[in-house]
Amino acid sequence: MTLYLYITAFVGGLVSLALEMTASRLLEPFFGTSNLVWSAIVGMILLFLSIGAAIGGRWADRSPKPATLYSLLVVAGVTIALIPFISRPVLLIAAQGFLSWNVGQVLGSFMATIILFAVPVTLLACISPFVTRLSLTDLELSGVISGRISSISTAGSFLGTFLPTLLLTPMLGTRRTFLILSAVTLLIALGGLWFAERRRFLYAAGLFPIIIGLFFLKPVTVKPQAGLIHERESAYNFIQVIEKTRKVRYLLLNEGQGIHSVYTPGQVLTGGTWDYFLIAPYFNPAPYSPDEIKSLLVIGLAAGTTPYQYTSVYGPVEIDGVEIDPAIVEVGQEYFGMTQPNLNVHIADGRYFLNQTEKKYDVVAVDAYRLPYIPWHLTTLEFFQQVQSHLTDNGVVAINVGHTENDWRLVDAMVATMRQVYPSVHTISVPGTFNAIVIATMQPSTPKNLEANYPLLRDQRLEAVTISAYNNIREPQPSHLIFTDDRAPVEQVTNDLVVRYVLGIQ
Repeated sequence: MTLYLYITAFVGGLVSLALEMTASRLLEPFFGTSNLVWSAIVGMILLFLSIGAAIGGRWADRSPKPATLYSLLVVAGVTIALIPFISRPVLLIAAQGFLSWNVGQVLGSFMATIILFAVPVTLLACISPFVTRLSLTDLELSGVISGRISSISTAGSFLGTFLPTLLLTPMLGTRRTFLILSAVTLLIALGGLWFAERRRFLYAAGLFPIIIGLFFLKPVTVKPQAGLIHERESAYNFIQVIEKTRKVRYLLLNEGQGIHSVYTPGQVLTGGTWDYFLIAPYFNPAPYSPDEIKSLLVIGLAAGTTPYQYTSVYGPVEIDGVEIDPAIVEVGQEYFGMTQPNLNVHIADGRYFLNQTEKKYDVVAVDAYRLPYIPWHLTTLEFFQQVQSHLTDNGVVAINVGHTENDWRLVDAMVATMRQVYPSVHTISVPGTFNAIVIATMQPSTPKNLEANYPLLRDQRLEAVTISAYNNIREPQPSHLIFTDDRAPVEQVTNDLVVRYVLGIQ
């Protein structure tokens, strides 16, 4: 029986951490993956674990019986299976709250969903105290036994950290991941009851076929959307493809508040942020002609809007696209026409790619920022120094940065950081959006260069975008904040920016 108790401790640790990781995937399509969301999930799970450990210790002393322990696990297994089904209507209410920016509705739904984890996580936390109490046969070995059980449980937690995100969720989806965790917990409980008390085993055994039946139910759409044509979960994101009128397709990730790619067959300009990447090189001193653009690097490739535009306007220039999520690349190739033969796709982090290549580019487009999900390591002085080392003599770097109507702190901080590296930095406010394109040049430059290079443009589409860019150039405000690898409070700025916007604080 001692060996089985150790197996129980291992599974308890595994399922506890797997639940925490899967909780994030359950909430991700509705609340996103910002550090605020992660902090709330981790904090509440730790609270439940703390309460469970205290309750488990008392319970084990009052009823030091294997049957008690494994009966608790039966309840834990059943409640784990119920989480995705009970939470669904609550999460759909949250989605409506996001659409109307109803803060109370969103926060209420978030907390209601988190509370669903209270029962199973608390009961799972009872396992270690119970196993320790049941394993103690010699008080002189209490330290050894306690340490051994803690070690075994932690080993299970180690496995539980990776299993859902790297294997179960991408392959089976979030709902079935919960059901697998439920089935594993219930199997361990049934095994323990078989040895400890057959009558309880017979009562509980009937629950297992129900869990298996739920597993084979046809998966439903996680988050219904008008025009939804594709939905999937990857190791990194919850991905949706929406098709609206005129066959315009949009790539949405996680809670869907930001559009990450746009594609309309046969149409190059999007009317949005991506168009302004096309004219970034014309901030160079005149004369600068389209023929000088030979290469492009896109960090934050998504579904390939920028490579599609560059290939359509400039021809088969050499393009390297860096995207960390291979599932998004697959979606881009299937739904967004991301099949240009001149596009070389690299599945990697942006900085890792820069460290591994020696290529130089005429244009580097950084499109990896979507409030509030800004990879801080792609905002720092050191990052822009790396980018500089991969630019040609007349190279430019263009980045897409978010802001609100009256809060440009993030944009101004990015400009201040880039000015430490580049001689000239310019900001374009994208009309009708909360986006700004920040462009830095290797050579000293002024906005007047756009006007001077205008007669050299041979594509009418470029002419329209250039006029719009010139008319929407914004002079950045001074900022004392410089992002570095040592200190880059990007999350603090973005969280404050988003909260102020939602609450209507100027």
